[in-house]
Amino acid sequence: MSNRKILKTVWGYVVITLACMLYCSAWTQVFMPNGIASGGITGLCTIIQYGTGFPMYISYGIINALLLVLAFLILGRTFGIRTIYAMAAITLFMDILPMLDLPVLVLKEGNGLLVPVIASLMEAFSIAIMINYGSSSGGTDIIALILNKYLPVSLGQVYVATDLVIIASIMLIPGKTIDDMLYGYLAVIVFSLGLDYLMLGRKSSVQMIVFSDHYAEIADYINKKLDRGVTALNAIGWYSQKDKKVLLILVRRSEMPQITDKIKKVDPRAFVAVTPVSSVYGEGFEEIKTSLKLKRKNDEQDN
Repeated sequence: MSNRKILKTVWGYVVITLACMLYCSAWTQVFMPNGIASGGITGLCTIIQYGTGFPMYISYGIINALLLVLAFLILGRTFGIRTIYAMAAITLFMDILPMLDLPVLVLKEGNGLLVPVIASLMEAFSIAIMINYGSSSGGTDIIALILNKYLPVSLGQVYVATDLVIIASIMLIPGKTIDDMLYGYLAVIVFSLGLDYLMLGRKSSVQMIVFSDHYAEIADYINKKLDRGVTALNAIGWYSQKDKKVLLILVRRSEMPQITDKIKKVDPRAFVAVTPVSSVYGEGFEEIKTSLKLKRKNDEQDN
């Protein structure tokens, strides 16, 4: 392994470690001081601590260890070493951070909604970093994969169902009210939206269909100035019965304003239809993800 690869690997673990610290801070410095529990295994362990006093970092480590064993036995797959590392780091930081006497954000009258929002954004940011560096916090990811193997349910349905049950279970703890449960649901919503934005906000794409007599000038601009491909489709205007060219364009959402401005300048009467696209794979967009086994086979063929 070259020095460059070693440094890249080390840097990856450093970033994951910092992300794990931020993730744990969201819980130990914001969620838990206010008696709020969000979703996931961490939320479940927090509720266990609220109800029994059993340290959440211990239950978090135990539950995730059991889930990993089940994953190895049932799914027949191994989770990446970075995911296992992140799970161990989170367990450790959940124990260490409360000992450091760090400042906490305590819920006060008038800012009740602010607390779960801030904590969830911290959590979303940390998880986004982990995912970008090939890691995750485990937990409900493993449960979702196991259930998906035997039941006709999607991964998203499993996430929603587990979060609903986990957060609702806080009502079983004496002294907890429906407000605590609603704070938890708010936290899950903010976390989901925040994570989607961080992971897809800048990378989300759109499909544009442009009807214009000045299609050549528009296509040249997109192709030469934005370095994006354009497909000119043959079409017939049914009213005029004339042959036309329709441009089919796939671009990042962030590039769309440049294109629409150009279209408006070139042809103010142009007709443009824009459709959000969930995934675009290919040059200039996302790489098609393959299984590890298939990737190795392709690498061997290339060599």
